[in-house]
Amino acid sequence: MQVTLIKHMTTLLFLLFSGMTPLIAAAERTRSDVVEYFVTRPEVSHEEKIDALELLGASYANDKDNYCLNRAYMYLHRTMTMRYSDPYNIVKKKLDTPISAYENWVECQTLDELEKIQRIQNALHMESLSVRQRILGTHNPEVPHPVIFRGAVFADNARFDRCIELWLHALHLRQLNKVSVVFSQMIHVGVVLPFAYVEDVLEASVIELERNKEKITNPGPKDDVEQIIEELESNITTVLYILVIITKLMQQCCKEGEFHVHRLVFKLNQLQVATRDGFTLLHLCVNADTPVDDFHTNDVCKFPCAATAKLLIQCGADVNAMDHNRNTPLHIIVSYQKPISDFLTLHSIILELTEAGAHIDTVNMQGETPFEAATTGVAEIILRTQTKLSLKCMAAKAVKTYNLTYEGHVPRSLESFIELHGPGVKQG
Repeated sequence: MQVTLIKHMTTLLFLLFSGMTPLIAAAERTRSDVVEYFVTRPEVSHEEKIDALELLGASYANDKDNYCLNRAYMYLHRTMTMRYSDPYNIVKKKLDTPISAYENWVECQTLDELEKIQRIQNALHMESLSVRQRILGTHNPEVPHPVIFRGAVFADNARFDRCIELWLHALHLRQLNKVSVVFSQMIHVGVVLPFAYVEDVLEASVIELERNKEKITNPGPKDDVEQIIEELESNITTVLYILVIITKLMQQCCKEGEFHVHRLVFKLNQLQVATRDGFTLLHLCVNADTPVDDFHTNDVCKFPCAATAKLLIQCGADVNAMDHNRNTPLHIIVSYQKPISDFLTLHSIILELTEAGAHIDTVNMQGETPFEAATTGVAEIILRTQTKLSLKCMAAKAVKTYNLTYEGHVPRSLESFIELHGPGVKQG
């Protein structure tokens, strides 16, 4: 009993911090018993009762756990009756601008209008989404979840166009989600996927990653940094899927669209986002162990991916970035275990990396260069053809090999370069 009470109190406190009263919070969560109790209280105004009961009905129409369209209509009808209960003081809705994702739906203003849509499921769904956003407000964190649920229902019925419209709206409501799954499913089944949709999601993803980084760097008093880091990692994976999908659609986009994508990927690389293990997008892109959990995404997104690696490199990805084990992307790709069946991928990525300036003599925590870390003879042969050690690299390698003092004795710009060529701390 005590644990249950604490759980409910924690939920209530979260909802209150979201700017909702206990009555509105109960309505949003389809707690009809609580709402019915509150609306009997004399201190609750007539308008507050209408908002709560209307929100309760709208929430029943798009709640994945408590979906009930009959209850939704019952409460919507009840509140419309309440609006006209006093002919001298009709409580009219203060309507917002229609939202395209909700099919530009205009909310019912009279009982007659509402009764006409009683048997039209889609109309009730759009009516309810509009009601929820009007009452809760655009910035309420609870608004996107039913939007995503309704989009998922459309996707299950192969209505990908409507799913994407709703999920893009959820993105603009600051809720990054697995829209990449739907994109992948569309590509897999041969449905035309407009390039502009993917551009839009990529842009929203970059903005979301910016927010994640800002919150980690400057957390607020109520921010759970560990949770934000988990969200960042999830968003990194999502944006990687989006990049893979973009490479499969680039041929159908115009020069302007291509320029816009390159600009976004450049901005993405400048963020220098990485997982807790230090894996950058380029590390993940060339790693066969990068997870692809969802079945539909797995049909399209496979790693390593040469096209995505090329896109990242062309747009300024750091080819010598190190993870927490000092492995560069080159260390990762040379351990690929399908050198024969997927030779073109292995060959393409190694060439892209080395031609972009990846050092073949960078040393990881095990003291291995990419050549020494190669797990197949094929990777070794490809690397040998790229062996062009500069005098600068040889000198840096010698400094590390013989443990020579260099900090303060060489220009600062050279210190990080020397660090690439061997593990250990700087010496001074």
